[in-house]
Amino acid sequence: MPTDAPRKTAQLYRMAMPGHLCPFGLKSKDLLKRQGFDVEDHLLETHDETEQFKQRHSVETTPQTWIDNERIGGYDSLRKYFGKPLREDGETTYTPVIAIFGVAFLMALAVGWAALGTMLSVRVLEWFIAISMTLLGIQKLQDVEGFSTMFLNYDLLARRWVRYGYLYPFAETLAGLLMIAGALTWLSAPLALFIGTVGAVSVFKAVYIDKRELKCACVGGGSNVPLGFVSLTENLMMIVMGLWMGLRFLLSV
Repeated sequence: MPTDAPRKTAQLYRMAMPGHLCPFGLKSKDLLKRQGFDVEDHLLETHDETEQFKQRHSVETTPQTWIDNERIGGYDSLRKYFGKPLREDGETTYTPVIAIFGVAFLMALAVGWAALGTMLSVRVLEWFIAISMTLLGIQKLQDVEGFSTMFLNYDLLARRWVRYGYLYPFAETLAGLLMIAGALTWLSAPLALFIGTVGAVSVFKAVYIDKRELKCACVGGGSNVPLGFVSLTENLMMIVMGLWMGLRFLLSV
């Protein structure tokens, strides 16, 4: 009968102090186990023990992993060793936008089913855009100062009137909330139309005319989302929503 192959073993040294449990140590242990390793888990339980370990092995950080008597390094080095993707500092990503629009779409479907008993309705599309606006507004409201700074890189109105960069997150969120409720359309429609138009013109000029490579402030001041199609789409959605709801309001008067 064939014998089972010997289990692979790794040695992991990580901080586990009463006031601090190293999260990257836990991630390293989890990654090793998922890769089929038995983990010899060595806990560094005091500051002195940790400093002695770092001096003994000439390393600056913990955790540290050894495989086959070879030091692999910290958590990022371990991911690289196993061929896992690593995100570089400042690397652009569309993940935040995909998450926001994806959740907004699912929320609109859920609201449509709960309120109307159907997911196939123009109102569901309206809710999708309005919820997207609100979620994007929340992202900006987390750090209005950071958003306004990034916004000044390309928004034409904010460059002329700096306070507009501070007001924008509140205006977008308010317009989205009113559109979700279907209330005060006389305010929400022109508000969305105005900020959407200014934003679309600003993004188009910065990206497609001036050919500038900038980060988008659409998901907040700490965003690594590149300025371009995504931000333009956000603004076009607000324009369409403003025109559609404004026209419907005028026809109902």
